Amino acid sequence: MTPEQFSDAVLDWFDRHGRHDLPWQQNKTAYHTWISEIMLQQTQVTTVIPYYQRFIERFPDVRSLADADQDEVLHLWTGLGYYARARNLHKAAKQVAYHLDGQFPETVEGLEALPGIGRSTAGAILSISTGKRAAILDGNVKRVLARFYALMEWPGTSQAQKQLWQWAERNTPAERVGDYTQAMMDLGATLCSRSKPSCLLCPLQAHCKALKQGLTDQLPKPRPKKNLPEKQTLMLIIRNGDGHILLQQRPPSGLWGGLWSLPEVADLRDAEAALGLSIDSAHSQPLEPLRHTFSHFHLDITPVLTELGDCCESVMEHPPTLWYDPENPQTIGLAAPVKKLLQRASRQLTGS
Repeated sequence: MTPEQFSDAVLDWFDRHGRHDLPWQQNKTAYHTWISEIMLQQTQVTTVIPYYQRFIERFPDVRSLADADQDEVLHLWTGLGYYARARNLHKAAKQVAYHLDGQFPETVEGLEALPGIGRSTAGAILSISTGKRAAILDGNVKRVLARFYALMEWPGTSQAQKQLWQWAERNTPAERVGDYTQAMMDLGATLCSRSKPSCLLCPLQAHCKALKQGLTDQLPKPRPKKNLPEKQTLMLIIRNGDGHILLQQRPPSGLWGGLWSLPEVADLRDAEAALGLSIDSAHSQPLEPLRHTFSHFHLDITPVLTELGDCCESVMEHPPTLWYDPENPQTIGLAAPVKKLLQRASRQLTGS
């Protein structure tokens, strides 16, 4: 199958069966494409759509995003995970708005120079928003190519990555490249899915090596398995006399960077040194534990509810702290498990 035959088959399928009514397809500017592509990294379309719509409603252009407080950006990102994406989005918006006169670069290299944009994302932004020829290699496209060519190693190795990029570049057409980009992503997401791919409906089935060799359930090769380490922490749900809960802002980089979180300690006795508060274990109530799994470890959280009453309002000011009002929540970024724990504590306290 020649590259021309490959792209023609994919485009013909896209014209008849592809997705044409996604929110970011209605206004294919570099800004809208960029926001959608960053949100879609490791996140499904159905999950992204409401987040994208809320985000664009609040930040309709790159200048409004650049001028926003990071807290508000992270607040609108809460629940999407991989929060470095949101922090980099904000940084990149500032670069485009303040240093590039509001204009996105029109080369892959120029886009890659912005925070949070890699080669594949740059190719998607460029091809969709400008029609310039640029290849992509997101997770969906990797799966299609790994099966079509029967790649017999895990796609994450450097050698496999190099080979996959060669295939991606070779098959990317000069014309209708934006449609082709969307078509390849759609093909991987809808037909060439991780499990139970719909091979009989695939426009590439006649030349797919994995299908011919009966390997569609084995390819792409999975990441070599390793047991994720387990970590434990206590999260303090410290409630004052007004029913407000103490939150701390996490450092700007690292895990949940820049988000607001419940204070963490290894032991209740550490709270006084960490917060300047004396936590009485006799008036503290452990709540149902929560496990949150990251890509590289499991975090087992034991939440501990503590009522301070009408005293002890003063806490150490570093890191920054605030008293969070569950009834009228502030516009801040919360890590997903912290938001879940706050909701759970609120239900328990109100008996609902």
